[in-house]
Amino acid sequence: MRRALFSFLLFAFGFFGLSVEVLFFYDEGCPHCKEVWDFLHSLQAQGLAFELKTYEIHRPENWQLLYRLLSVYKAEVGPVPMVFVGDVAVVYDTFYGLGPEPLKYSGFAQKLILEEVIQRAIAEGAPSPLSRLPSTATTAVLFLPPGESPEVLFYEFLAADLVSQFPELGLQFLDPTTAEGRDRFEKLSRLYGARGEPPALFVGDLALVGGNLYLPRQSPIPYPSAEGEKALRESVAKAIADKSTSPLDRLALREKLTLGAVMAGAALDSVNPCDFAVLVLLLGTLLVVGKRTKVIWAGLAFAAGVFVTYYLTGFVLYSLLGITVGTRSFRAPFIYAVSSLAVLVGLWEMKDLLWYGKWFSIEVPESWKPSVKKITAKAISVPGAFIVGLIDALFLAPCTSGPYLVILTLLSQTTTRVQGALWLLLYNFIFILPMVVITLLVHLGITTTARAERWRQARLGWLHFTTGLVMVLLGVGMIVGTSLGYL
Repeated sequence: MRRALFSFLLFAFGFFGLSVEVLFFYDEGCPHCKEVWDFLHSLQAQGLAFELKTYEIHRPENWQLLYRLLSVYKAEVGPVPMVFVGDVAVVYDTFYGLGPEPLKYSGFAQKLILEEVIQRAIAEGAPSPLSRLPSTATTAVLFLPPGESPEVLFYEFLAADLVSQFPELGLQFLDPTTAEGRDRFEKLSRLYGARGEPPALFVGDLALVGGNLYLPRQSPIPYPSAEGEKALRESVAKAIADKSTSPLDRLALREKLTLGAVMAGAALDSVNPCDFAVLVLLLGTLLVVGKRTKVIWAGLAFAAGVFVTYYLTGFVLYSLLGITVGTRSFRAPFIYAVSSLAVLVGLWEMKDLLWYGKWFSIEVPESWKPSVKKITAKAISVPGAFIVGLIDALFLAPCTSGPYLVILTLLSQTTTRVQGALWLLLYNFIFILPMVVITLLVHLGITTTARAERWRQARLGWLHFTTGLVMVLLGVGMIVGTSLGYL
């Protein structure tokens, strides 16, 4: 009677789709794995309603899952095969969960006990073993090159050990020999201020690269070492407790913020009264001497000169900042200093909306203006206009370099060299767009240089206010980003 009831329950759970999951971990070429595999399939053929999920242990995501399961089942690592079903874990010939202590069975006895365990799980409608896993609190990123070098095996063992100790820790694997993996590795290394080559581990605020641990505002700690081991475990525990954002998610957000800052900063920085004044003076000179047909080419040449100088000087500064501010212990204080200066300078520029010309204004010094007029008066050719653009960009830096320096500092800490070069192209292209527009308006006769100059003079206060606001927003944003660990 009891056996008939048991069979009915098995049938009922199978009929209503309440199939129990059996997780099976194996190694290709393992004879005992093949034997257990065949046995489990024979149970299914006999009518036991369970879903068999198989995992080859040499795949990184599979052994990560295996170590998490071993941790929650309180089972020790052992040889394959390993089976998880209901409340029981089977590691080769050792059963965990049948009693207070592990029990060993082999041969026919092992198969008989395993069958009974599966039958009981089906009768009780046991949930999937995966449901026992705690939700992932944070994710570590592990860069593993192909192969089984001692370094790769060391990182694999370390990752497995961390997952076993911290089941709430998720792992994401990337191959640094691929284009995407290399790009992610280089950007994370820059974000964490780490130096070295893969294999590497990033989690929370910690990076393990090239035999050193990197933590915020600390000197690198050699690893393995007693100090390094202690710092590693404490940092992982803290990342889990704080539910830290995944390093890759932090990187993605930082890239979005950086691109947004570049575009917004360039757009607002492009509304620049100093460059407008020189351009209008240049175009006015051409009109006076009767060379209207050269207005468009001269204006574009002037904009090109500004572009070339700003781009080249910007890339040099970007490269220097990337080298000198590369260490994590120095980077944060430097960014705080530049950001604070940007906020102060921005606030000073904003005061020109109400008190323009009072005390001191950040623009072309009055003593320079006669020299600027003399130079532009002689530039009545396209090459001359290009040279004026070069000189303008070099010597009128006090009027325009504030937002640019902030953006260069940001890019030096958030982009690779190639990406930084491309984003500087974008910044400077946006920066010269208003100059191109003014040139076209004058060339087409939609406006005159006199009107353009009156418009500029009437709005000098607002133009300074806008530039100042940009610098304040960028400075505050960089301070907040650095505090939250995104820069």
